[in-house]
Amino acid sequence: MLKNTLISVISEEQNRGSVEFQVFRFTNKIQRLTSHLELHKKDYLSQRGLRKILGKRQRLLAYLAKKNRVRYKELISQLGIRETKTR
Repeated sequence: MLKNTLISVISEEQNRGSVEFQVFRFTNKIQRLTSHLELHKKDYLSQRGLRKILGKRQRLLAYLAKKNRVRYKELISQLGIRETKTR
């Protein structure tokens, strides 16, 4: 499972506050909320929470892309997140 392999890699470093780990956690939350919203379409509070988490992840990815493009590309490929166009 992707979660276990990524957590084991990050746990070895003992750096759970790293940008990669935070993006990984946000991605898991996004997947859970998305599956929840497929069942409960009118749960507007969860929709708002999803939008907030998406914004946080987007800001972290923009920061990582600016600081270290190689780590950014590796993280995008590991998590299977589609790379968005940056301005």
